[in-house]
Amino acid sequence: MDEKTAQAPTGAADLVPRAIVVMGVAGCGKSAVGKALAAAEGVVFVEGDRLHPPENVARMASGEPLTDQLREGWLDAIGERIADLAGSGQGVVAACSALKRSYRERLRGFRRDIVFVYLEIDPATAKRRVATRKGHFMPASLVESQFAILEPPGADEQALTVDATRPVADIVSAVTSLLAGAKS
Repeated sequence: MDEKTAQAPTGAADLVPRAIVVMGVAGCGKSAVGKALAAAEGVVFVEGDRLHPPENVARMASGEPLTDQLREGWLDAIGERIADLAGSGQGVVAACSALKRSYRERLRGFRRDIVFVYLEIDPATAKRRVATRKGHFMPASLVESQFAILEPPGADEQALTVDATRPVADIVSAVTSLLAGAKS
């Protein structure tokens, strides 16, 4: 389910729409897990990579990692999309690397109740996955730069950590169970 085909979730009118960001380094499965999780939850999926400005895509495609400053507008675009969708009564799952705590805080500036799902993966597996992707702008050479700046969510953050080497269906099942437990 994506933004164009999603319907507003059904349920009690007083329920606050859920906002989830599936995060991690390139190759961890953010998009695959995000799409499957959005479908399981019956909410909108936002592909964060589609919100990068062309300049960022060109930099990454040429093997140049993004700076914090170059990520600001991109993070704001994702945060605005999440806030707009949730503000209109829709739940949302977004795929976004959100590698640093400051990036997650920037996103929380748009929606304080965002739950992060961190897809934890080892560098070798991430690099192998990125190297075998077809049609994506991110080269495998940038995976190391992502691990270099990665700050996994702290115990004080509203985040779930999941092993990204598990099958997508298992990850989604684990996350939905954990989220259901958090609601009760």
